[in-house]
Amino acid sequence: LAQDLGGREVGPFVGERVLQESSPPCAARAAMIRSGYVGMLGARVGARSRAATGLLASRLAPRAESTVGDWATSPPGPPPVRPNKSRVEVKVKERSKTGSLDTPVLQPDGKSVRALDGNTAAAHVAYAMSDASFIYPISPSTSMGETVDKFAAAGRKNIFGQTVQVRQMQSELGSAGALHGALSAGSLCTTFTASQGLLLMIPNMYLVAGELLPAVFHVSARALARQALSIFCDHSDIMAARATGCAMLGGSNQQEVMDLGVISHLAALKSSVPFVHWFDGTRTSSAVGSVQPIGYSTMKALFPWEDLDKFRQRGLNPQHPMMRGLGQDPSVYYQAAVSANVYYDAVPGIVQGCMDQVAAVTGRSYKLFDYYGDPEAERVVVIMGSAALTCEETVDHLRQQGERVGVLKVRLFRPWSVEHFLSVLPETVKAIAVLDRTKEDFASSLPLHADVLTSLSEAGVFKKVVGGNYGLGSKEFAPRHAKAVFDNLLEQVPKKHFTVGINDDVTKTNLPLGPVVDCVPDTTKQCVFWGLGSDGTVGANKAATSIIGEHTNLYAQGHFSYSSQKAGGSTVSHLRFGPTPVRSEYEVEPGRADYAAVHHTSFLYKSDVLKYSAPKSTFVINCPWNTIEQLDNELPARIRREIAELGLDLYTVDAHHVAVSVGLPAKRINQIMQGTFFHLSEVLPEPIAKSLLEDAIDRLYGRKSPQIVASNKAALAAAVQNLHKIDYPASWATAEDNETSLKRQQRNMTEYTPQMDEFSDKFMRAITSRKADELPTSAFRPGGETPIGQTAFEKRGLAEEVPVWIPDNCTQCNLCAIGCPHATIRPFLLDKKEKEAAPAGFETRKAKGSEFGGLNYTIQIGPYDCTGCSVCVEMCPDDALVMKPMSFSAEHHNPHWEYSLHRVAQKGHLTEKTSVKGSQFQEPLLEYSGACAGCGETPYVKLLTQMFGDRMVIANSSGCSSVWGGSFGVSPFKKNSKGQGPAWARSLFEDTAEYGLGMTVSSRQRRAKLVDDVRMILDLPSSEQVVSTELLSLLDKWWKVQDEAEKCNALQFDIRSLVEAEANMPQAPEVLRSLKRGSDMLVPPSHWIIGGDGWAYDIGFGGLDHVLASGENVNVLVLDTEVYSNTGAQASKASPKGASIKMCVGGKEAKKKDLGAIAMMHENAYVASVSMAADPAQTAKAFREAEAFKGPSLIVAYATCVDWGHRLGDKAMPMQQVQAVDSGYWPVYRYDPSKSDEGDQKAFELDAKRISDKTMEQLLMNENRFTSLQRVSPDHAKMLQGAMAQEAAHRHERRRRLAMTDEDLLEHLKKLMGEQTTGERVTVLYGSDTGNAEQVAKNFHFELKRRGMRAKCMSLNEVEVPNLQDESTVLVVCSTAGQGDMPKTAVKFWEHAQGFVETAPPDFLKDTKFAVFGMGDASYAMFNEAAKQIDGLFGRLGAERLMDLGLGDDQHAARFHTVLEDWAPDFFDNIEAPAPPAELGAPTHLVEVLEHPAADLAQIAAEAYVPAHSSPVTMRLKKPKVPDGYERPINHFEFDLTGSGLIYEQGDSLGLWPTNSKEEVDRCLKALGLKGDEVLRIQDVDSTRATPLPEHITPRRLLTEILDIGGWPKRRFYEMLQLCATDPKEREELALICSREGKETYQACIGESFTYAELLEKYPSAVPSIGHLIDYIPDIQPRLYSIASSPRMRGEDELHLCIIRNDWQASSGRQRVGQCTRWLQELDVNGDGIRLPAKVHKAAVVMPETHETPMLMVGLGTGIAPMRAFIEERVAAFRDGEKCGPMALFFGARNRIEYSYEDEFSAYHEEGPLTTISLALSREQKEKIYVTHRLKEHQQLVYDLIHEQKGNLYLCGPGGNVPGQVRKSVVDSIVECGGHSPEYAEKYVMDMQINGRYNVEAW
Repeated sequence: LAQDLGGREVGPFVGERVLQESSPPCAARAAMIRSGYVGMLGARVGARSRAATGLLASRLAPRAESTVGDWATSPPGPPPVRPNKSRVEVKVKERSKTGSLDTPVLQPDGKSVRALDGNTAAAHVAYAMSDASFIYPISPSTSMGETVDKFAAAGRKNIFGQTVQVRQMQSELGSAGALHGALSAGSLCTTFTASQGLLLMIPNMYLVAGELLPAVFHVSARALARQALSIFCDHSDIMAARATGCAMLGGSNQQEVMDLGVISHLAALKSSVPFVHWFDGTRTSSAVGSVQPIGYSTMKALFPWEDLDKFRQRGLNPQHPMMRGLGQDPSVYYQAAVSANVYYDAVPGIVQGCMDQVAAVTGRSYKLFDYYGDPEAERVVVIMGSAALTCEETVDHLRQQGERVGVLKVRLFRPWSVEHFLSVLPETVKAIAVLDRTKEDFASSLPLHADVLTSLSEAGVFKKVVGGNYGLGSKEFAPRHAKAVFDNLLEQVPKKHFTVGINDDVTKTNLPLGPVVDCVPDTTKQCVFWGLGSDGTVGANKAATSIIGEHTNLYAQGHFSYSSQKAGGSTVSHLRFGPTPVRSEYEVEPGRADYAAVHHTSFLYKSDVLKYSAPKSTFVINCPWNTIEQLDNELPARIRREIAELGLDLYTVDAHHVAVSVGLPAKRINQIMQGTFFHLSEVLPEPIAKSLLEDAIDRLYGRKSPQIVASNKAALAAAVQNLHKIDYPASWATAEDNETSLKRQQRNMTEYTPQMDEFSDKFMRAITSRKADELPTSAFRPGGETPIGQTAFEKRGLAEEVPVWIPDNCTQCNLCAIGCPHATIRPFLLDKKEKEAAPAGFETRKAKGSEFGGLNYTIQIGPYDCTGCSVCVEMCPDDALVMKPMSFSAEHHNPHWEYSLHRVAQKGHLTEKTSVKGSQFQEPLLEYSGACAGCGETPYVKLLTQMFGDRMVIANSSGCSSVWGGSFGVSPFKKNSKGQGPAWARSLFEDTAEYGLGMTVSSRQRRAKLVDDVRMILDLPSSEQVVSTELLSLLDKWWKVQDEAEKCNALQFDIRSLVEAEANMPQAPEVLRSLKRGSDMLVPPSHWIIGGDGWAYDIGFGGLDHVLASGENVNVLVLDTEVYSNTGAQASKASPKGASIKMCVGGKEAKKKDLGAIAMMHENAYVASVSMAADPAQTAKAFREAEAFKGPSLIVAYATCVDWGHRLGDKAMPMQQVQAVDSGYWPVYRYDPSKSDEGDQKAFELDAKRISDKTMEQLLMNENRFTSLQRVSPDHAKMLQGAMAQEAAHRHERRRRLAMTDEDLLEHLKKLMGEQTTGERVTVLYGSDTGNAEQVAKNFHFELKRRGMRAKCMSLNEVEVPNLQDESTVLVVCSTAGQGDMPKTAVKFWEHAQGFVETAPPDFLKDTKFAVFGMGDASYAMFNEAAKQIDGLFGRLGAERLMDLGLGDDQHAARFHTVLEDWAPDFFDNIEAPAPPAELGAPTHLVEVLEHPAADLAQIAAEAYVPAHSSPVTMRLKKPKVPDGYERPINHFEFDLTGSGLIYEQGDSLGLWPTNSKEEVDRCLKALGLKGDEVLRIQDVDSTRATPLPEHITPRRLLTEILDIGGWPKRRFYEMLQLCATDPKEREELALICSREGKETYQACIGESFTYAELLEKYPSAVPSIGHLIDYIPDIQPRLYSIASSPRMRGEDELHLCIIRNDWQASSGRQRVGQCTRWLQELDVNGDGIRLPAKVHKAAVVMPETHETPMLMVGLGTGIAPMRAFIEERVAAFRDGEKCGPMALFFGARNRIEYSYEDEFSAYHEEGPLTTISLALSREQKEKIYVTHRLKEHQQLVYDLIHEQKGNLYLCGPGGNVPGQVRKSVVDSIVECGGHSPEYAEKYVMDMQINGRYNVEAW
């Protein structure tokens, strides 16, 4: 032992001195205990131990005047008065070669004082005396398990000479079970846990205790989840386990954790009783304190080897077989249980004996109960845990004031020894206060209080005893709280069952508190650091505490206060160091800090950062301000005044700038601030401090990368160079805020910002400013319910840089928004008024997409909400975002953000909410969470809230998602404008699935009752009806759509309003009252169970499995971070093989569990695996399909975690998710069991089939979880990670085969075997971003198979370009992304193809036929560019063209279908596809002709139909612009928009819904055998119509106002007629038209311009049902006409059109007239005008931002209409005094008579705004002159306007050759007038198109 302790000389024996100085209490009992005590000591401690004890005393002596033993026992009299504050001499110790910052270097035989946290101390001991350890992460005990895993991975030997077997289990229950098994087999075993984890172990604890097995449970005591979860300290958990039969031994600080840990292990083995060795979680477990470690050789010397042998012999072994765990009947169970009492009774003596053993070798004496204080105390507090030391300090303070007080510290809580308790209790005591750190509802006394009462009662000792509780959830307990407890005992009737530390203004239990009681010695330095979670502040301060504690003669303590949020939440570090042991187990008291540092400026505005600072202390701010002028503008006046009043030494350092300058992320400021601290504190000489800090950097970051190590050292070196001492003026003492500093304090406030709600004002503000301690009990709602939506007001302002939008680069894809983890970047759509009202500098661009006509698009960023992760920048495919300083964005863009949020109306209803782009126009109901910057979890949940948030019910597992999603007072979930939002709750970590299942069953039951109530009301006869007609009608509508959530949501508000009113009426029937109670279930809830992989793969897997098997309609989202991310990134079964992560630092050897494959084995659950950034469309589709699936669904989402450590830092998420999918590491698939695997319909769809080995290599090199193992153990890493890559490839191949049809699988296997594949086949390939092109391709594939052809369908990325040679026929369907980019599922194909085509022979695909159909939007300059590129590729490779390139256009009324409906039949003809099966499918609507309709139904059926999205306008004027009889009638129309709500701008169009002519309608009615006035009942069966049809309508109304019977039929209509025809001749004729052979006949029909009505008349035997007509005849669509007026000139309610009649001759010579122009021609406008349905269609053209931009306008015929609007707008601006650029009009027509507005234009030209008019009237002279001639004549003008003055060009008129000819004229002008090359000119015009300067509207 002497050698073990350093070989120093043996000094006097201190053990006896400790005994002699103990306070003697009741004499008789004391003598009894003392005799036993001494006897036990003499029996168990030998001479060598005594010698070692003396040695220790001599070793301790130089450290300080009082030893640990001195301050741990009571002094004989009042303590000495503390000296005045003076500078403490600091001595630097000889440096050891190892340190304790990283736990593996805490050596088995430490020989000096170390600075450790409690968890490390416990792990050090547990590892030494265990054979095996079973671990599981739970805060705050997690690091104990991590530490023993590190020890084992490093090969450390325990005292038995072995490496401990460490196994991570799936739960605490699993750990306890494994521990039980290991003990049963004869191995010493330990585990570590806290809180709910300990409760899960309770059943096994009973077993282990009952079987007398010597386990040790190390417990970081933590609060239990009650009304809410708390990860902070109290004793609820150990109190809940007190009845298990396990002994319970607890300490007060880190040294006691070390010592009592040893005692627990020794006593457990000696007594055969399991021990719970507990200490305060967070307060002791995570705090750092000075500890003298006990070496392993010392433990080995103390170890009871004989007892070990006896224990081993009890282990289950077939060589000496026995049985354990049997069943006992009532005749024996009782006796058997009592037979063990002898073991339990012996425990106190054994424990005391072990304490004596440890005391003998350490000099640190412990008793079962230690008394501290006045030997003749009258008032005593009984307490256990860390607060006991606070009570000691308070006792010293009170004794100095002459008070007789003491504290009795409980160490052995179970078994409770009455004798030992009484032996130390002073006989003089009159009043006792027992403090419990727990709360037990309904208990007459709390546990410790009850034990004290029982002890006194049994001994016949009667004292005044009161009990109370304190410190729940780590509530502060400082000397002033302890004094309040002592003061309470002075009362004649002390308050019973009191609380201390809170203001209980409800039940009045709290004790009054006095002022701060300063018990900290003046020689102890106290420091406070304000930091942000994840900025490294806490880690740096732990390092500082360790350095000071280990390398100086000072004792050190570090305590770290965290908020309940994750990264970005506030942390406050409290450090103390001094020459005497630190007993202050509480935070630094206000006004006592010698050094304070603020590590982020956000604290300056919301927190009292100076509350801790003592006068004349040091105050450091991390900020970019270093001049008085800057500080005057930035610092609030209150801070400046307080700095001056306190006389602080003020310093600033721009740590963020320094970090960036050395290559670190801006937020990683810890080394800079730590270097600053050591420089200013002078606690160590600077060279030594630098060297020690660099050693710490090596240990902390050595596993990451050399670059990180070097950057951190550079940051440390740069700290002092960038430190600024601020000599502030005396005027600061009376400082007042100026305009700038006032603005900084309300930095996010704008005129648009709403007021904070009451809850947020009370709680969120208090929590984020760290003032919530002051909230009274009455402020809280019992039960834990809270409103949602507080983060909207938080405005943390964390980012150093935030993104800024570059509008001209943006293609409006919304990918930036969908990937944003915090919903701080969003797209908005603004109408004209919103745009005009926007604040200055607000940028917009015209919204792209026909559904957004007339709206303007903007991307806005919330600078005070953004975390600066740059994920949006990485997501953007267009370089439309750039990172800029947050200060810039805050000043310029914050008003724009606030305006967009609070003044711009939500317009999500205009688009599909479940698409990628459309979803981002929905309001996110999850915003600004406390998740880490760059979090991979939140984008998924945010997207869910955008899709289903208005009806979501979330059962959330504990974990990261419950921290960022469920922190009290800062809820990131919010309500929409209707008050709807996600309902969120959490139960326990382990039972989340069951919890969510219970919610689902409850909702189903409640909704069933609602359905019953509605059915009962609907079934009542009219004479007995109990509700109004209006409510009855609504209920009837609801009944028909009760399972369709969106339709229910549209109805529910009206229903609930009426139900509320009618149910509250007197005599309302019970059924109506019941309906009211259940009315919140009108919309079916969308139930979601959300959790991480630790829950789903491990602790909650059994429950998840049960839920999936249940068949309930509940959705599960697993956010797979592949680690326990919330507790610090420990391994789970989701972790990949070869990853080095906590609890698996040597590299995980087991492969990742395939949760999706397990789920699919149920064959009744929808399963998907998604990766957001890799495939947003697939993610959105999976969410949509899962929610729609009628049964359980599971979505496993790849959620990257910053704890993985990526070389790109926070912004890595998009790259990680893409690489994971591309490498095959993460699969992307969907499994829908409702789809049959028969034929071509596969239940399993693999959405990413092509993987890359190269990408896998990149993935492994980018993430520190892989590279750290590569650096430490390259061979081991290569073996594990190589196996992981190979296994991923094998799994991918299995999934590929699973996704194949039998035919494809057979072909695949033949290829693998080298066999020849035969047979013709059509290969359908698609390139898709949003899924539309994929769906069209799959429709083609389905139709080919339906026609009996061999076909397969896949994405372009799945194809190897050389393999195209094997394909006989290829059809490509391809969309275009951005400005001409390849869509996501074609990018890899195109990259490969570009290289391949360079070397491939020109006839490479000579045997392949091809066709390409493009899907684009003509409003984009690069219209269908991707399809054009692919079409050209096939041509260059020599493939045979089947079809001209199809150019689908979303600008058409039916979008791409307009072109596709003609293109597709031709394709099938050209490949000679068989005719489709002769079968007519069931209609999507059932149509019934009512024989005797009620009068009210007949009236409803005859009412005029109002088209969806239309508004009523009045046509006031119809005026011809040409003489009667002119061959081309042109009319001018004027409309009154008053009351319509329509708003238009220049460039917009007006849509008019025409009606069919009576002639056509009568023709149809006759063909159908109807009169027209019958009443039809139409029921939707399986329709995908966006707008439902009226339920009741007459045939005449249906055919006149809804179905476009005057339109031109497509071939599918002829096919339908063929199937309906009964006449053989008609059927034969129709069959010919539909065949390849009859193509000319079909073209002749088109040339004849037959209408639908005419075909029904032409083929009278073909009488389809009305239901089939609804399916085959499209609805009447609004015809769009360019608006010919300016609202600025004419007023917003006046609108003009200029329309030419559209007529032509059919092939037979008959005259035909367009549907709408015929209708307009027939309208007779009377004096009051005509009311018509209309809509404004927003322009596809882009107007100039200002009127200074020149405009070159080319108008042909009635294409003059928009030019008139442009001219009027500019004339109005000119008249208002605005500066206007030149306008040139080139107009072309046949004759001057068609120049409709000549007089007006001439006047405008004369006035000045219209600078040039050039007419091209082709028939006015002998030679025809067109606009292109005039453009040629004015070539210099064109060049000047377009090129030199950067003007815009607008072309409007008929299509054909004109647009191309005009473009050529512009190009020629640039070449000929500017001297530029043709290439330059072409590119210039293309750039004009891309940037919206070249606009074409042609028809």
